[in-house]
Amino acid sequence: MAKGKILVVDDEQDVRDVIKLHLESEGFNILTAENGEEAIKTLKGSDNMVNVGVILCDIRMPKVNGVECIDYLKQQAPGIPVVVVTGYPDAEMAADLLKKGVKDYLVKPVEKSKLVGVVKKLVAAGKDIEL
Repeated sequence: MAKGKILVVDDEQDVRDVIKLHLESEGFNILTAENGEEAIKTLKGSDNMVNVGVILCDIRMPKVNGVECIDYLKQQAPGIPVVVVTGYPDAEMAADLLKKGVKDYLVKPVEKSKLVGVVKKLVAAGKDIEL
C-alpha cells in the first residue's frame, strides 16, 4: 500500500533512481523531475499539489536551480515540506534555506536509513497548514 507521493527533484538520473528505489521499497509513490522547471510542471499536473507529501530537492541544477525552485514551491505549495539533498554542502546556504522553511538538509550520498527516516517523519507530521 502506498504511503503517499514524494517528489524527487535532481538533475542526476542516478541520484533520482537511487532515492526512488530506497523510498519505493518503503511503500512510497515517487514522482521525479530533473530540474526545478520540471518539478513545478509536475506539481501543477493532476492532483499532485494536494497529494505530494514531501519534496526532496537538489540545489545545483540547470534551468531553474534548487533555490529558485524552493522559493517558488514555498509560495505555490507552502504546506508541502521540502528537504534539500545536495552534493555540495554549504553551511551558510543551509542556514538560509532552513530560515526559509526547508525542513532538513541532507548531504549526498545520503544513507538509506537517514533518507527514509526523514521522509517518514515528515509524512507522519503532515503538511504545514497555516490557519
